Amino acid sequence: MQKLAAVAFIILIALVGGTGVVLAADDDGSKITITAPKNGDAVGETFDLKYDLAKGSKAAHAHVYLDGKYQKGFVSPFKGVGKGKHEITVTAATQDHKMLAATQTITVEVK
Repeated sequence: MQKLAAVAFIILIALVGGTGVVLAADDDGSKITITAPKNGDAVGETFDLKYDLAKGSKAAHAHVYLDGKYQKGFVSPFKGVGKGKHEITVTAATQDHKMLAATQTITVEVK
């Protein structure tokens, strides 16, 4: 019975957003700037994503996420994105794909 209660408690914590403990990503001095589209822009189903990565001491490349889902091997443009609001995040990563602190998130609306 105690095991069941412990498992239920862990599931509850996960559902309500965790324990508040956040592991900090390494800040190597990198900076990400999304240049297009701008936050809040209306876009079509196909649109270009442009960003600048100013590499710090560990950054090798950037990872792109659409609505929290990693876009492995992403090459602009986004194609066939459904209508509605979407969140785009670009995050600096090391050669070993470890996330760094440099990140930017925008929201666009596909019309």
